[in-house]
Amino acid sequence: MKTSLDCLPCLLRQATDAIRLSGRSPEAEVMAVRELLLASTSLNFDQSPPQLSGTLQSQLHEITGCEDPYRDAKQRFNRLARELLPPLAEAVAQSADPFAAAVRLAIAGNIIDLGAKSGLTEDEARQTASTALEQPLIGALSELREAVSRARRILYLCDNAGEIVFDRVLIRQLPRGAVTVAVRGHAVINDATRADAEAAGLSDLAEVIDNGSAMPGTVLADCSPEFRRRFAEADLVIAKGQGNYESLHAERAPLFCLFRVKCAIVATHCGHPVGSHVVWQAPAI
Repeated sequence: MKTSLDCLPCLLRQATDAIRLSGRSPEAEVMAVRELLLASTSLNFDQSPPQLSGTLQSQLHEITGCEDPYRDAKQRFNRLARELLPPLAEAVAQSADPFAAAVRLAIAGNIIDLGAKSGLTEDEARQTASTALEQPLIGALSELREAVSRARRILYLCDNAGEIVFDRVLIRQLPRGAVTVAVRGHAVINDATRADAEAAGLSDLAEVIDNGSAMPGTVLADCSPEFRRRFAEADLVIAKGQGNYESLHAERAPLFCLFRVKCAIVATHCGHPVGSHVVWQAPAI
């Protein structure tokens, strides 16, 4: 998916958010914004939004000297999600269709995306979690269920910190021993890294790897050879989040994307309105 110019305000807002969180003085923030605007003049809009966002965020790490400006926010939402999880996991287990309920919870967790909404509050996350099992799903739920029943090598691509705590419930619905969980290779916005996977307890459920990349999505050309091998060998890839949809939708793979539609551009592309909870299946290989 190429980047529309309509995405530019969001990309610049993400970058300025990172500058504000980097702990610099007001004067240094102004200088960083100047350098950011200069860097933005060389962006290649043939690339996807995650690629451009990752490029800007990487440049900001160099400009500010702060490798993970969202560290505190990620830890805060990991703690919140762990607090919310027990009754939600019990509700999934007691539901008439635990698999569908787990998918609903996993997608509802995608609200914890500080790239899409930097001012997300804990109360908003609590409210979304409390209604997660009531949210309608659009798309290929039955096809996902069937694909899971046949799969022997499942690659589960995580998205954001906090959100990955809710992924635990869906991962438990997948065949034990068949799942590999993948996170980002380096800090970018509030996307999950190995530290967040450990905080969420995912290593207790499956092997955890990273993709070697600092893009807020899965840009295969930027990922490590080992990750690309795992991606190619998987007979089912479950990718969480809008950034993974934006960066992977054109790949020829046994792929399902589970995400909340958060902007009009993606809504137009996937054919579902903003706010929809979507199970999207890639066209047959």
